[in-house]
Amino acid sequence: MSDNAASLTCQSCGAEISPGLLACPWCDRLVYSARLSNLAEEAMAAQQAGDISQALACWRTAIDLLPPGTNQSKLIHAQIEQLGRQLDKPSTPAPDAESSRERSLAGKAVAGLGFFGMLLWKLKVVLLFVITKGKLLLLGLTKASTFLSMFTFFAVYWAAWGWPFALGFVVSIYIHEMGHVDALRRYGFKATAPMFIPGLGALIRLQQHPANPREDARIGLAGPLWGMGAALASYLVFLATGEKVWAAIAHMGAFLNIFNLFPIGPLDGGRGFRALSRNQALLTTAALGTAWFLTDENMVLLVAIVALFQALAKRKDVQPDRTAFLLFLLLVASLSSLLYVCGRG
Repeated sequence: MSDNAASLTCQSCGAEISPGLLACPWCDRLVYSARLSNLAEEAMAAQQAGDISQALACWRTAIDLLPPGTNQSKLIHAQIEQLGRQLDKPSTPAPDAESSRERSLAGKAVAGLGFFGMLLWKLKVVLLFVITKGKLLLLGLTKASTFLSMFTFFAVYWAAWGWPFALGFVVSIYIHEMGHVDALRRYGFKATAPMFIPGLGALIRLQQHPANPREDARIGLAGPLWGMGAALASYLVFLATGEKVWAAIAHMGAFLNIFNLFPIGPLDGGRGFRALSRNQALLTTAALGTAWFLTDENMVLLVAIVALFQALAKRKDVQPDRTAFLLFLLLVASLSSLLYVCGRG
């Protein structure tokens, strides 16, 4: 809160205001009223421009400058809830005539090239995705705290297991954490850069709290989703090269991300599980049990046992989140399969 109302004097009634207060105790004037007005203007401008992530970032900053429980705070919470759902299901604006004509011409050109045209078009989409996410991964390395703690982490595991495995291990964890960062940025959150701790992994400290279990689940499960991608990429390199270190990196990545699916406390699985209804949680438990039966992986069994207890303890009135449920099932199937094939690779 750098807005400092530095005089600590209410501009309305002239009373002295103690540091840390968000409203004058005598006349209820908001300490950061000017800043709040600017944030509201910025948020509305971002919404009109279609930048929902920026609008959410502005409204979340505004929440921090308002006393809890006030009408303004409740209204902004409702706005955040609405924008979050809009972000999850973005509407496609009606195209104008010129853009429609351009897309039509592009479509005809691609169709004229047949199979190779479609292949090039799909490749373009994939490349744009990789470039966008690649920029985010490189951006994370520009943070001194992340880079230095990452290097320390790497050095510790280099001494234990050699530099090739240590490097793959630390990069896998970094990609997992940047999955969280990507989701946090999408939902307009402030958070610290990843910090690596040898023996524990890495963590990101949230500076703001999710507005609902749905947001928390999407942010929590984004880490294992990106981690799964890193493990799968490592396994594909192993298949292409035959170098067993890549199979070991993929196996460790799958193991760590399965571990993170434990539906307890602040672990990613716990955050995802809170957005599931009781029936969804029971079905997820069944999926874990099936995965264990097919793979005989003990870690999957442990996750299934904890999930069963958590599912049975769930209230029946939890609002279900279909996306979190499907994402959980995808992660269970993919990570348990990777754990199985890498362990026998």
